[in-house]
Amino acid sequence: MTVMVPSRTPALITPGRQALDSALHQLGQAAEHLGLDDGLRTILATPRRSLTVSVPVRREDGRMEVVQGFRVQHNVSRGPAKGGIRFHPGTDLDEVTALAMWMTWKCALVGIPYGGAKGGVAVDPAALTTRELERLTRRYVNEILPIIGPEKDIPAPDVGTDEQTMAWIMDTYSVNAGYSVPGVVTGKPMTLGGSLGRTGATARGVLIATLTALGRSPEGVRVAVQGFGKVGAQAARYLAEAGCVIVAVSDAGGAVHRAAGLDVAGLRAWTAEAGGVSGYPHADAMDPADLLELDVDVLVPAALEGAITEDNAPRVRARLIVEGANGPTTPQADEILAATGTTVVPDILANAGGVIVSYLEWVQNMQALPWSAAEVERKLTAMMREAYGEVAALASDRGRTLRQAAHAIGVGRVAEAHRARGLYP
Repeated sequence: MTVMVPSRTPALITPGRQALDSALHQLGQAAEHLGLDDGLRTILATPRRSLTVSVPVRREDGRMEVVQGFRVQHNVSRGPAKGGIRFHPGTDLDEVTALAMWMTWKCALVGIPYGGAKGGVAVDPAALTTRELERLTRRYVNEILPIIGPEKDIPAPDVGTDEQTMAWIMDTYSVNAGYSVPGVVTGKPMTLGGSLGRTGATARGVLIATLTALGRSPEGVRVAVQGFGKVGAQAARYLAEAGCVIVAVSDAGGAVHRAAGLDVAGLRAWTAEAGGVSGYPHADAMDPADLLELDVDVLVPAALEGAITEDNAPRVRARLIVEGANGPTTPQADEILAATGTTVVPDILANAGGVIVSYLEWVQNMQALPWSAAEVERKLTAMMREAYGEVAALASDRGRTLRQAAHAIGVGRVAEAHRARGLYP
């Protein structure tokens, strides 16, 4: 673990820079479609607030190390900022900025009164002990404390973080406030004010988006899932329970394939013990890159950004792609997929289940009134289906892809909020 200093060398194109370029490209397309003036385009392309912090952590052997942390609030015109916190060694300011921007459009698209934010620490959580991870989390939160709060910016789990991370964040904020503030984060343990239905909510949204896009019975539909983590593993489970056949999955360490279908429950048990899908005895090993090119009905990229590029897009054979991850498809790949007739359900729609139920958790916290699992599920399903219907209708009416239509709606609603509020002073 070392100090990470962001580079601005033009020749160095990092994954984070690629993600930000993709986000800006999508904003540009939406702005053209909406006829936005240059001033408003610049406002929408520029984060409202970007914070970079140094996070010292004391290791178990007494050494002190420093990593970089970030929190970006892209837009707060429609409400407080909302977005996850990820712990990943590749995290940088560009990536966090892109993710915050996508969250802005996502919240607007599904009708949530939030703006977009994102946070991250450039660290590998697997390389830390639990005590080191807690110290790191609490110090990071202490550094970003001035800009977060239940009415300012509400973090949530993301890659490398979970409900325990959120519990530490909630406690750190509450200790500083002098009283318990459950609404400062979402994705918390139930005992601290978490919501029924929050675990697996992103994957549940992927399921709803997939079944809606299919427009037919899911029985026998062949699916490949890239990224067998928090979202991908749950999505595979839900899709299998709905009748789909999960033929291949991958994670950071490898991939497995079985034409007759994988036992998802058995594979999840294996990964819990082995730490990954590699070596699973009831399937064949395969190159993770080959999973994206399998002859399947549905492909669910649920790992990190930039998985489908102009290099591999021509070989993608799935006719339906449902984006469980943020930014898994580059703009160049989008053009290739559109030309081949592949339907892509974009990230800001397909994986919106997580932020929807995070919003529902926050509402329950602010009201101090918990809801049943059935009520949360009902609201999640209704909001996902309504958003999908609006996107599909605009895409059909204007001859646009689902991504173009989704961004036009999301960006349009944020632009409308800016016009209504005006510019102060």
